[in-house]
Amino acid sequence: MSTPSTSSAANTLPSSTRPVRPELAALLKGLKPGQRIRVTHAVRVGSSAKWTATVEGVFRALHFLATGLATDRVPEDEIVVVSVHFTKDNGELSSITLDENSRVEVVSGQGDPRKQ
Repeated sequence: MSTPSTSSAANTLPSSTRPVRPELAALLKGLKPGQRIRVTHAVRVGSSAKWTATVEGVFRALHFLATGLATDRVPEDEIVVVSVHFTKDNGELSSITLDENSRVEVVSGQGDPRKQ
């Protein structure tokens, strides 16, 4: 059995059941509380339309959210997604779960201001 290389393992989020792009995983793992972030998410509406929603705030934490049915089912029914917790400018504590349509960028604070 082979083991993943250090560089590829460093760019993954093992608690997520859905793949996270390596560059996004690296950025998320490097976020520090207090950094200002911008999250842009494309939401599909119907079969062809997309809405783009953008929100900014101060990063608080990164967690994983287990979703699925609230009944006893097979473990494959459970999906674990990445959840980013932040505080909006109006003081509201907010969270967003990420998927393949999410983009996160550091807009100020410690860290690299690169888009992911």
